[in-house]
Amino acid sequence: MPKPKSAVVIGAGIAGLATAGLLAKEGLDVTVLEKGDWLGGRAGEYYLDGFCFETGPSWYLMPEAFDRFFELMGTTTNKELDLISLDPGYRVFPEGADFIDIPLGQKRVCALFDELSPGAGPQLQNYLASAQEIYEIALQRFLYTNFVSPAPFMGMVVLRRALRLMYLLCEPLDRFVEKQFLDLRLQQILQYPAVFLSTQPRSAPSLYHLMSHTDLTQGVRYPQGGFTSIVSALEKLAREYGARIELNAEVTEIIVKSKQARGVRYNHEGQQVNLAADMVVGACDIEHVESQLIPSQLRTYSPRYFAQRDPGVGAVLVLLGVRDPLGQLQHHNLFFSRDWDRDFTAVFPDKTFALRRDSQSMYVCKPSHTDNTVAPSGMENLFVLIPVAADPSIGHGDAYHEQASAEVAAIAERAIDFIAQRAEIPDLRDRIVVHKTIGPQDFQERYYSFCGGAIGPAHTLRQSAFLRGSNRSKKIANLYYAGGTTTPGVGVPLCLISAENILTRLRSEK
Repeated sequence: MPKPKSAVVIGAGIAGLATAGLLAKEGLDVTVLEKGDWLGGRAGEYYLDGFCFETGPSWYLMPEAFDRFFELMGTTTNKELDLISLDPGYRVFPEGADFIDIPLGQKRVCALFDELSPGAGPQLQNYLASAQEIYEIALQRFLYTNFVSPAPFMGMVVLRRALRLMYLLCEPLDRFVEKQFLDLRLQQILQYPAVFLSTQPRSAPSLYHLMSHTDLTQGVRYPQGGFTSIVSALEKLAREYGARIELNAEVTEIIVKSKQARGVRYNHEGQQVNLAADMVVGACDIEHVESQLIPSQLRTYSPRYFAQRDPGVGAVLVLLGVRDPLGQLQHHNLFFSRDWDRDFTAVFPDKTFALRRDSQSMYVCKPSHTDNTVAPSGMENLFVLIPVAADPSIGHGDAYHEQASAEVAAIAERAIDFIAQRAEIPDLRDRIVVHKTIGPQDFQERYYSFCGGAIGPAHTLRQSAFLRGSNRSKKIANLYYAGGTTTPGVGVPLCLISAENILTRLRSEK
């Protein structure tokens, strides 16, 4: 087909801005339409009383993905971002035990494991060697691909390890870890990365033990200014190559003629606007595009398809401004309960449905530990993420509404008491000067997130690699998808990769 000359990108999140930049650099006339009044999608900011809270991703992992993207854009990560290596990378609060600081450097992590559980150090070395091998195979064969042929599975690096890869696909992560490590604290450190993949250890294929390479071997970094500095870099590069970005521009329809995407119809400042284009990229949740923006007879994915999908993890976010330093917390903090299964059953309810829909294992980020621009002097900035079921009926917070829904408010209050007790900050509640919440309904309203999910569809076996779905419509030519709801998956690095995969597909289809 002829090379398109113009493109519309729906959504100015990470994937949308990255896709716009790459297409503009390729020579296309690109317009990005964002329904909100901010850039970054989930990677947004919330300002209040001198505090700058981030409302989305906070772990900088998979540095190769950032390096490769910026190189494609004619620059480097070092030129665009001010990265700081965190040491310790994060602090773990196991229930009934002292906190554990995860140091920077694989040798030090192995020594820590050996100290906590004699013999676990050498075992971790083997575990991380396997994680690195699988991680490198994923980068080479399974992430930067559109799965248009069997080629990703036919390389010698894959064929030589076919039996092992099949085993890792079939064995769940929890059993894989528990066979090798007996200490519950170590098991939880190695299993928790499943949450980064919007799933749980018993549902994630053990292939995803590769995630431990990113935090325990490569280490955790922080971009000074937070993840919004990444958003700013993507915006700057896209604009430098000529992309236009319109805010408060909600796409209401993809214009389809002769089964080809020919532009979009959108609302802007009370006016309906038609914008012609040779191609359209839906850089928002696929479910929204398929169910709301195209004719029902031209949908690639039916309502039944989405009803059978695992929407992944939901979240209640609590944004806290706290008076005086909190030395009990590091930049990243993970709180684990002994009743691991109860927590995940609450977040991923089965047919019996959990009585409570929030987890007693949670994450607390204190970016003011590293970045003095995110809080007033003498104050601390806390971002608390409580995993919950991906269900908008849990309600909304008060960050974007006058008052929080009852369940969201209750979850937030329990979390504050929990952190105060577990981190030994007895006066935490009394020191709070700013308190705002965000719930699953907010995710649905602000991002049109599938089921109000916080991250994207879970990376289960049935929702990984080519089984995650195509990044091109099967029924409408010139309609493509980017972001966490398509291949390769969730998270900022994979959203950058999804943008490159659009460019690769475009070049191959010329």
